Parts: sequence; C-alpha cells; structure tokens
Amino acid sequence: MPESWRAPRRFLALIAFKTLTFIAPGAPALDPNLHRSSVIVPIESMPIVEQIMAYAMRKLKFHVDECDGGESSGEAVLNQKHGEPADSDHEIFHLTKLRSEPSEALRKSTHGSQSAPVSTVKMLLGREANYSGRGKFSSADCSHVLGRYLPVNGPWHVDRMDSRAYVSQFSEDGSLFVAGFQGSHIKIYDVENGWKVRKNILAKSLRWTITDTSLSPDQHYLVYSSMSPIIHIVNVGSESTESYANINDIHDGLDMSCHDDGAYSFGIFSVKFSTDGRELVAGSSDDSIYVYDLEENKLTLRIPAHSSDVNTVTFADESGHIIYSGSDDHLCKVWDRRCFNTREQAAGVLTGHLQGITFIDSRGDGRYFISNGKDQGIKLWDIRRMSSEADCSGPRISSWDYRWMEYPAHAKHLRHPSDQSLATYQGHSVLRTLIRCYFSPAYSTGQRYIYTGSSDNCVYIYDVVTGELVSKLDNHYLTVRDCSWHPYYPTLVSSSWDGLVARWEFSSSVADPSLVKKNSRIVSEDSMFNHIFL
Repeated sequence: MPESWRAPRRFLALIAFKTLTFIAPGAPALDPNLHRSSVIVPIESMPIVEQIMAYAMRKLKFHVDECDGGESSGEAVLNQKHGEPADSDHEIFHLTKLRSEPSEALRKSTHGSQSAPVSTVKMLLGREANYSGRGKFSSADCSHVLGRYLPVNGPWHVDRMDSRAYVSQFSEDGSLFVAGFQGSHIKIYDVENGWKVRKNILAKSLRWTITDTSLSPDQHYLVYSSMSPIIHIVNVGSESTESYANINDIHDGLDMSCHDDGAYSFGIFSVKFSTDGRELVAGSSDDSIYVYDLEENKLTLRIPAHSSDVNTVTFADESGHIIYSGSDDHLCKVWDRRCFNTREQAAGVLTGHLQGITFIDSRGDGRYFISNGKDQGIKLWDIRRMSSEADCSGPRISSWDYRWMEYPAHAKHLRHPSDQSLATYQGHSVLRTLIRCYFSPAYSTGQRYIYTGSSDNCVYIYDVVTGELVSKLDNHYLTVRDCSWHPYYPTLVSSSWDGLVARWEFSSSVADPSLVKKNSRIVSEDSMFNHIFL
C-alpha cells in the first residue's frame, strides 16, 4: 500500500480504535451480541498513547445513544438553517448523500433510521459480522465515520506574521501547506514534520500583495501572482530553506501581457495549475482569462471573458478542457476549449448572483461548482442549467462598495428573478477582500460540506444537503480570507488579515493534537489497523 494512503487510512483506523471498547489481547472476534464488559481493559493499564486516545474520545461525546436518538451531539452541529435549497430532489443532493452516508445494507443491519447518523460502534459491529456482504467499509461508510469528526476545536498556531495572510492551501496529498502574505513572503510548511518551514520564499516584483499561489501536482514548483501581468514560478525542491528571487533561487517570470500592453497594465487575481501540471490558467483585472503552456513556455490563449475583473478561474476537472470563471460583472461562465474555432465564446452563462463573484471551487466532476459572492452568499451550480446569454434583469444596489461599506440590510433578502443556482448558503460575510469557499474533502467527508472564510473573522461550515450551519470557527481578530481542509485528516487551517495562520482539529483534549507521524508509536499498531479497516 502506498505510504500516502497508509497514513489517512491509519487515522480512520485510529478513530475506530478509539471508539471501540478496548479489547484485551486474545479476546474473541467482535460479535454483535458480545457483552463487552467481560473483556474491558482498564484505561490505566493501557500504553500512554492509548490512554490519551481514550481520554480524547470521552471528550468528543459522540455516543451511541445520542446517535440512535437522532440528535446531533456536541458543538459541531448547530440547528440553525441558513441555506435555501432550490431543488431538494436534484441529483447533486442524492449524490452527496450516497458519498457521505452509510450504505443501505449497513444501515439496515444496525437498525438505524434514515435521518439519524449511525453510530461508529454499530457500524464496526456490522462490518465485523459482514452484514453488508462486502467484508469491509465502502468509501461512503468511511466518509460517514470521518465526516462526524469535524475540525472544530482549537485553534493552535501554525505561524504569525506582521502582515496580512491572503492565501493558504494544502497540497493535494496534504503533506505540505502553503501560505502567502501581503508582506512578500510565501511559506511552505512540512505538515508531517511538526509544521516546520520547508521553504520561505521572498516574492519578486510584488505589487500590492500576493493575490494567489498554486502548487504543481508533483509539488516541485510553485507559482505566485500579484497585481502585475507577470506570474512567477519557483522550484520549491531546492535544498535551501530561504528563497530569494534570483539570488539563491530562480523566480522565472511568465508574462501574460503578450508584450504589447506595457508593464503593470493589469493584475492577476487567480492562478491554477492544470491537473497534469502542464498548463496554468489565470484570471485578470483586464476582464480576461489567460492560459499558459509551461512545456512550450508561452502564452497560448487569451479570452476576453467578462465585462469586468475576472476574480477567479479554475479547471472543471482532470481533463483541463473546461474552465469556470467568475467576475465582478456578477456572472459565472463556462468555457469549453474544444469548441473554440475562430472565436472564443463561452459555452454558457450562469446567472443568480447580484454582486461580483469572489471565488469558484469545482467539485471536480466537470458538472458542479460553488461560487462565493459579494451579495453575501455561496451558490451551488449545475452547468447543465446554463444559458447561452446572461440575464441582467436582477435588482441593483447603487453606490455600494464592498471594500469599505457594509452590505445593506434590505439587500440580503433580494433574489435574482432568473436565478439558475441549485442552492444558496448564507450566514457568512463577504466584504473587504475576495473571500474564498470550498467543498470539503471527498475522501474524509464525501464532499458533504461547504466551508468559507468570512469578513466577520470566522470560518463557516455548511451542510450541502440541508443548508444548515454546521459550525462557526471563531478566533481571529480580522477577516479570514482563505482556509483549507486537509484532504485526509480532520484538520482545517485558517489564514487571516491579523497575520495568524491557525490550525483547527477534531480533538480538544490533547495539548497539541498533531497529525500522526511516521515515528509515532501509533503507526506501529499495524495489526490493529489491518484488523479494523482492511
């Protein structure tokens, strides 16, 4: 089994290990009718690591009785609805349930209701008895278990700088974490080595701030942008920790200006690597989308995409053919490069936001995405609902500027008459800056949640299906512009204009709940891991 898969699966095993009653060595295999008290091991006699785990699970309060009663336990669930699902029977909501809830066979075997979560203990007993007929958990079963241990406790400091934090993201495998600051610094942290700084990059030719960063899929290169048409690319695999542009590291400049508009004619708000690492897509303040071929080292496409700033762009899926874009013209657009002939025309337009779009995150399936808007809401979209032309008949708010004004109270209830979105999630605040939102990880949650930063200094987590506000993480003193959920562990990192990069975990009982490390005694429990989850 590849090491990148062993660690997250071990963590899943540890949740099971901590949730189960501790069973003495030599005890018989788990049986649904087993009277567990006969094989209980006193906590005091366990190794210290297991004592800590047992104590942590006590504090979580995700007990069997509470789950069976249909009540959400702990502070992770707040029964306060903010979402307004437009079509609760739409395919996306059923797909989300299928990916994040126990299989029907396992649910029936544990006599669980359709609405209440199935307790982890009952799921493990059902699996041991092979009630599902598969002899193991499905990916949805795993997501259901992990998705209940949300990263809502803490935070613990990762770093603090004397300038605003603008961007922060985990690498695809979660081993690295990137944070970009207004004061020219970009830091890359080694997540599995105590969050030590692996690379401290001093940005070149910075104008105003680091607007975006993107790590290549192979984690060898990082690109960063600012309010300039030049995107810089850095080899992050070099030995030195400190990276100074063109002194001890080369920061190559990738020019998006076509060499005819003059330096600093526009700025880059958003930049992303393609899944294969061969291309970059960028959104700019000159209302355009740019595609840069890294292998040919040249700009290959410029699309006059919108009538205002293109604040966000992203590839829709692994193919790289389809691009999503969002702009201050209030529109989300879909671009299929396979259909470009003599003219670059959008494949479709999605209308519904009343103000500019600050960020777009794709679900990764080439069909669904979410967008954060200055109208103080996140919208969920299905591109099959797109139209060929934009409907600009929505209500307007005159003389309002999100950078320094509060959103008018009456405007929060306004809706676009031709809203094509599937659902709207409200409660957070999108002011001052281009605040970002994301789907939660597929592996650990089945993309059951949407989470976002907020100008009220918090992180909000919503349930995709119900629209409920699941949790509100409140610790920062200034706007949280970006946040990132670890792809495998229940760990979320928020970055704020107060200069703090903070880590949130599912456990609150251990002084510093670091991720499982290779030299930990925990990962030596392979026999336990194999027994529970293989």
